Amino acid sequence: MSKRLFVVDSNVLMHDPTSLFRFQEHDIFVPMMVLEELDNNKKGRTEVARNARQASRFLDELLFGASHEEIEQGLPLNAHLDALAQHKLQNGHKELAEQLSGRLFFQTRAYPDSLPHHLPGNLPDNNILGTALALQENRQERRVTLVTKDINLRIKAAVVGIHAEDYRSDRALEDVDLLYTGHYRLEQAFWERHAREMESWVDAGRTFYRLKGPDIEEWSPNEFIVSDQETNPFDAIVRRIEDDSAIIETVQDYRGSNHAVWGINARNREQNYALNLLMDPEIDFVSLLGMAGTGKTLLTLAAGLEQTLEQKRYSEIIMTRVTVPVGEDIGYLPGTEEEKMTPWMGALMDNLEVLTNTEAGGEWGRQATNDLLSKRIKIRSVNFMRGRTFLNRYIIIDEAQNLTSKQLKTLITRAGPGTKVICLGNIAQIDTPYLSETTSGLTYVVDRFKSWEHSGHITLVRGERSRLADYSSEVL
Repeated sequence: MSKRLFVVDSNVLMHDPTSLFRFQEHDIFVPMMVLEELDNNKKGRTEVARNARQASRFLDELLFGASHEEIEQGLPLNAHLDALAQHKLQNGHKELAEQLSGRLFFQTRAYPDSLPHHLPGNLPDNNILGTALALQENRQERRVTLVTKDINLRIKAAVVGIHAEDYRSDRALEDVDLLYTGHYRLEQAFWERHAREMESWVDAGRTFYRLKGPDIEEWSPNEFIVSDQETNPFDAIVRRIEDDSAIIETVQDYRGSNHAVWGINARNREQNYALNLLMDPEIDFVSLLGMAGTGKTLLTLAAGLEQTLEQKRYSEIIMTRVTVPVGEDIGYLPGTEEEKMTPWMGALMDNLEVLTNTEAGGEWGRQATNDLLSKRIKIRSVNFMRGRTFLNRYIIIDEAQNLTSKQLKTLITRAGPGTKVICLGNIAQIDTPYLSETTSGLTYVVDRFKSWEHSGHITLVRGERSRLADYSSEVL
């Protein structure tokens, strides 16, 4: 396959600065308008501003010591790779660095305006479009491709005859349907194939099984095993995988009234799995996916209150979520950090009303409970998480689908000894520009954590909010 020439839009560099090193043997062309937009977006403390500054640093390093003639001929992208790129590329992408042999071209002269008259060239997107069109006409021996995360720009490119693509290297998965669900459904003939070599034992009131067979290699640690046989339904969790065998444990049933968590019972199988993960002290990271009304926040808060106030396992609950617009400062008007975050924490307040709705103590009892909870539940802004370390905390990251993989990495790495982190979200409701179901930070962490023995994930599929909410989600 011949080398292609990729015209990179500014939103690609501001989304992933390391995109410069992800085109393998192909060449990259940076229009002058892209440099202007990087300069216009470099100020501030947002993720976009940080990425714009980092992209500019990469370009500066690649330009270091180059003459004008060398810039005209294209700069080798692997020139400073050992010192510059390898430690900044994400883990698992070093093989891409070894294949990097393309060159970086800058726009060094003005191109004649070849855009249709109905597309004015003074707009940044149209300027980039005109540059790509001119390149296509001047370098007919090369296949010119415009890479942008702007859907409308890709549409306009197709209209004027330019091949355009989305930036795909940041995708955790090619298809969101391949995302890990957290449970494995056994076939009808599973027990016939595995029953002969099965071992079982009871330890401290917990029932364990050791299984061997061909299906074991498809399992992940803390994945739930589901059997829907009418005569003998079976629910278990994978505790350990040892070569060709796996040790599984029957799950705790939180659907019974005698196993309520802070007065809350699981209403379906997935909620029961979620409570098993949330209440397990050996699991440090939990991710819960599900549409609105599946009980993500309620179950997480109930488990947090139970383990913080009753079991004294954690010292306090910390809840945070990304504010809209993403990364903007919460302001300098009078008020504490928690007071400024209150408008974004309606879900927390609504669920706390359910969890603290006790009639026994009357109004005074409810007020005393609320005072106690206010001392143990803290609301924090994502903006001020850098540099902090949380010890023995129960951290809830709500609406995590609106965070990038780097933002989630920043938050999760705040966890110190004895801390548990729970990520909640619905990847079908993403508000952050240029994030999709396959590039969301929540999708990224679910895929990356599925093989770790101290993490767990479950996708909640059934709404339990009300019959009105369930029906409206189906028909509206």
